[in-house]
Amino acid sequence: MAVRNAIFRLVLVLFAAGACLAPGGGSASGGFDAALVLLAGKSAKKRMAGIEALAASAHPAAAPILSAMVDGRLYYRKDDKRLFVVAKRGREFDLFDPVAGEQAGTAPSKSLKKVKVNNRLRRAIRKALAGLNLTHADRAIRLEAAAGLLKSADPGLRPALVAALEREAGGDVRAAMELALAAVDIGPDSTPAVRIAAAERLGASESPEARALLGRVVGDAKTDAAVREAARAALQQIEDRLELYRQFGAVFQGISLGSVLLLAAVGLAITFGVMGVINMAHGEMVMVGAYATFVVQELFRTFAPEFFGLSLAVAVPAAFLAAAALGVGLERSVIRWLYGRPLETLLATWGVSLVLRQAVRTIFGPTNREVGSPEWMSGAMELAGGVAITYNRIWIILFSLAVLAAVMAVIRYTAFGLEMRAVTQNRPMANAMGIRSRKVDSMTFALGSGVAGMAGVALSQIDNVSPNLGQAYIVDSFMVIVFGGVGNLWGVLVGAMSLGVVNKFIEPFSGAVLGKIVILVALILFIQRRPQGLFAMRGRAAEL
Repeated sequence: MAVRNAIFRLVLVLFAAGACLAPGGGSASGGFDAALVLLAGKSAKKRMAGIEALAASAHPAAAPILSAMVDGRLYYRKDDKRLFVVAKRGREFDLFDPVAGEQAGTAPSKSLKKVKVNNRLRRAIRKALAGLNLTHADRAIRLEAAAGLLKSADPGLRPALVAALEREAGGDVRAAMELALAAVDIGPDSTPAVRIAAAERLGASESPEARALLGRVVGDAKTDAAVREAARAALQQIEDRLELYRQFGAVFQGISLGSVLLLAAVGLAITFGVMGVINMAHGEMVMVGAYATFVVQELFRTFAPEFFGLSLAVAVPAAFLAAAALGVGLERSVIRWLYGRPLETLLATWGVSLVLRQAVRTIFGPTNREVGSPEWMSGAMELAGGVAITYNRIWIILFSLAVLAAVMAVIRYTAFGLEMRAVTQNRPMANAMGIRSRKVDSMTFALGSGVAGMAGVALSQIDNVSPNLGQAYIVDSFMVIVFGGVGNLWGVLVGAMSLGVVNKFIEPFSGAVLGKIVILVALILFIQRRPQGLFAMRGRAAEL
């Protein structure tokens, strides 16, 4: 019975191919037309022969017809057996002629009959589609076909894959085809030498499919020992590269966390390190910057939604001015009267932080506020092993470094920076030189608070904008200042990045909470040996 069926299918395929070569038959179009007749046949044998003949015809319409057939959208008209791709609309069908590539009007559903497909035919269609798509003019379709063959390697498609490789010039499509060929060659039907060469090719890929194929070969006790050893070596190469990618991802996440700590700590380094003021309301300055971003974006959404991508650029100076104004008011109303009394300053600014948080709850409500990201900050760059480098984190890293550079430039190259350094190093001498130290104090506090406001703009892109936003970073900011060295901006940079990277390497083993405890204990032990931090302490606090 099986032999008779095979002979019958062979006759049908030869009939279709003969139509292609018959005089006046029209070369490939004749075989294509004969294949269409077979697809409209009543028996599954004829439809199988039609699928094979259609794949052999290499006609441009072959792939769309087979795709519609496997999706259940291929019908033929009962009176003339003409094939159409249909879309249901009530009791009628919208017809599309796949051969002509154009709409063919409508027809009542009772005038059409569906081309039936069983599981065996579906497998044949997918195999035929893979072979056809390997030579498709569209690069994306060829790449998708090669990726599909990697997932389900079919030895029967090896000739088509080899032929497609000979035509492919290079690039990622050729690399995907070579990987798919290796997936076919590593199968048990190949010789040991071919399987070893295929394992070496698969070892150059980090794809999950390559790892799974090599893992199956390693775990198969019936496989030749040399082949298993080659697969094991290739699998180890993949694991080593994936571990390297994971380490790179951990470093990136650590630098990302460090940049957030840097933004939150730069302003604190000015107020605490330069002025000697323990400002427990510094986190609320960060919060004010985040809410300023929210207000600016709401204005853009209301009055200029087409320019929403510029909202963050406007929010940065707005957040700086809002937080700086609040800082000046805090310095002149509370802190000015408490210089030299650190404990009283700590308690007073803690009370101010409570007042600010409650004021924000009253104005904006206790729930999180939505802050959008512009298109140029959205998305991520995917690496092997599931490592993702998000664009918003990259921009925050660049932004934090730019803020640090700007603050250093202000302190080093401006008249205000010169006066601030003079007051920090020797206040009585600065007063004697005519520098108004009280004004310098206010401006210094405004600068530190304004930088904290800009930190709020960045944090609004990766954290919830809520009244408690700043409290999540105030303790870590003080840790960065103490570890890096009070009053030294380079110490802030080194301290923030070091704590961020170390934290991300510890978290996988200890968890987030225990990791912070470990870092805190290590920091305490470090300060016991080096009280001045990584860099020597400078400023008014050093003179006390």
